[in-house]
Amino acid sequence: MTPHPPLQIVGLGMATLDVLLRLKDMPTWEHGTRISDFSFQGGGPVGTAMVAAAKLGARVGFVGTVGNDEAADLKMRSFREVGIDLSHLIYRDIPENQVVIVYVHAETGERVFAGISRTGDTQVSPDELDRDYIISADYLHLDGYHSAAALQAAQWMQAAGKTVVLDGSKTNGPVRGPMRDLVAHVDVLISGSGFVQGLTGETDLWRALEGALDYGPRIVVQTEGADGAYTVTRDPAGAGERFHTPAFSCNVIDTTGAGDVFHGAYIVGLLHGWDVRETARFASAVSALKCTRLGGRAGIPTFEETIAFLQRA
Repeated sequence: MTPHPPLQIVGLGMATLDVLLRLKDMPTWEHGTRISDFSFQGGGPVGTAMVAAAKLGARVGFVGTVGNDEAADLKMRSFREVGIDLSHLIYRDIPENQVVIVYVHAETGERVFAGISRTGDTQVSPDELDRDYIISADYLHLDGYHSAAALQAAQWMQAAGKTVVLDGSKTNGPVRGPMRDLVAHVDVLISGSGFVQGLTGETDLWRALEGALDYGPRIVVQTEGADGAYTVTRDPAGAGERFHTPAFSCNVIDTTGAGDVFHGAYIVGLLHGWDVRETARFASAVSALKCTRLGGRAGIPTFEETIAFLQRA
């Protein structure tokens, strides 16, 4: 029997079932509304990033929790469709509760989320992790969910000389607690708007990005939606780069999952050995193409489709 090639990326984090509703006006208690489109898709920061990476050709495994009902089956469908290894998926004998209603504005593609609040019983504990499985991959991708397990996995990876990537979620306030602690064990920090400012206390974006390097990462990227992505790096000798990657113009239907897809594509670029400028441009292209379809996963392109798009751009 031919052994399977080793995994390139293991993702440890949140996977949700997204119920997407595209509409022009939000309903109120007084007035209903009409929806122009809807979809059930898998979601979640690490979950969607791993589907993107797998669709782009990477060998991917996912560690997280899943319930015991039809919603759980729907949640995991796109993982199976792209061949993600689920041998270390952790099953909970409860109805799936990582479910999010996503309201997508029909004219702008912006979205509002409403999630189920009962998520404590979906946390992975450190003693449920398989160290050998985690460090078998070249890259570990985290979103800070399962916080104690994420910290343990990151420490294992760094001790093994492997690379840890963190999705720092968009925020309007200070970054505190377990997420702040986790940054010290990360090699590549890719965050949403406001994260590096909340981490460092700096209001200027470039100063905040460079300040974030002092917490441990060697690459810090912050995505700013239509304004593109901003990157700073530092090598062991203290030298580095800083640059802006413009966003690609596209027909935006839905921005759900755009940042998550950027993360998965960015890791694929690193796997190809590309420099940070080429990697950021590739990830931006994948993210733009995703936005042309409803949902975080339906619009994820293949590697070949992305390269063709970049050649036309």
